[in-house]
Amino acid sequence: MNKIPVGVLGATGMVGQNYIALLNDHPWFEVRFVAASPRSAGKKYKEAVDGRWQLARAYTPSVGELVVADANDVSQARAAAKAGSCAFVFSALEMGKDEIRALEDSYAAAGIPVISNASAHRWTDDVPVLISEVNPHHADIIPAQRKKRGWDKGFIAVKPNCSIQSYTTPVYALIRAGYEIKRLIVTTMQAVSGAGYPGPASIDMIDNVVPYIGGEEEKSEQEPLKILGAIEGGAFVNAAFPKISAHCNRVPVIDGHTACVSLEFGDRKPSIEEVKRIWADFKSLPQELNLPMAPKQPIIIREENNRPQPRKDRDADKAMAVSVGRIRPCNIFDLRFVGLSHNTVRGAAGGGILNAELLKSKGYIS
Repeated sequence: MNKIPVGVLGATGMVGQNYIALLNDHPWFEVRFVAASPRSAGKKYKEAVDGRWQLARAYTPSVGELVVADANDVSQARAAAKAGSCAFVFSALEMGKDEIRALEDSYAAAGIPVISNASAHRWTDDVPVLISEVNPHHADIIPAQRKKRGWDKGFIAVKPNCSIQSYTTPVYALIRAGYEIKRLIVTTMQAVSGAGYPGPASIDMIDNVVPYIGGEEEKSEQEPLKILGAIEGGAFVNAAFPKISAHCNRVPVIDGHTACVSLEFGDRKPSIEEVKRIWADFKSLPQELNLPMAPKQPIIIREENNRPQPRKDRDADKAMAVSVGRIRPCNIFDLRFVGLSHNTVRGAAGGGILNAELLKSKGYIS
């Protein structure tokens, strides 16, 4: 099949590099347009990332020869779209939220769909925040979004914060199985790569844990409620439950966000065996459609008493699965477990690519 030409905004940054690397051999998409800050614009991509490429996997020679556009100049992307080199863009922009929001709006208004990794539009009431296995139906707000804004082909869809990936899918699987979840207490241990490059100073992280990540607890407590919410009148209405209390910590791990979760059910309370069965059997639309980036098993149960561990489990199933372990009763609530996901793959570029595959399958990308 002819591959769909895609662009990456913020292509020289850490998330942008992950998009480039993960799209190397993608069966549907091919990187044909790269854009970054004005200081990189006009250079070949290989020159712009010379000495700055942070991944073990290299970019392809063809991507290395692409000339970097100025991400602030939407006309360059529009010209690439007209030339057949950019059907949509992945946004990995690194700038202020207001600037990102305005710039992503400009791309969508120019007829270029935006699949965003940024947080700028996560609370826009007609922009879907997608975990493809949890709320694929939220993509269906796109026609209302286009109508409201007067956009033709363009739209904006975003992925959520990386810290919630390790527990939202297991929680949703229990809700889908018919169990009400009233309250969650979540303690996250988040890898340094979540802060981007160069990240926290080594003197802050070696032999240390930092019990604060700006804005992270608010995101962890609020974003799942939009994801679990509903579309009413062309806008999202948050779910009322579960109530979430989060503690977010930066730990000296390179990749892989871990969450220790205690949750309280409503009147119906499943056994531990039933919880494990629900998680082991869980599949959703990406698995039914056999999307290229989708994990075959979205939730992987580890029975060992000391798993999951970031170094051993973050790469499970293309680094797109959530690994869960230490599934046991809670002395205060009902159930506790440990969840782990790869923050720069499932929680960032890989999740964005899976969202794009879902949107293509639904007909919003062509």
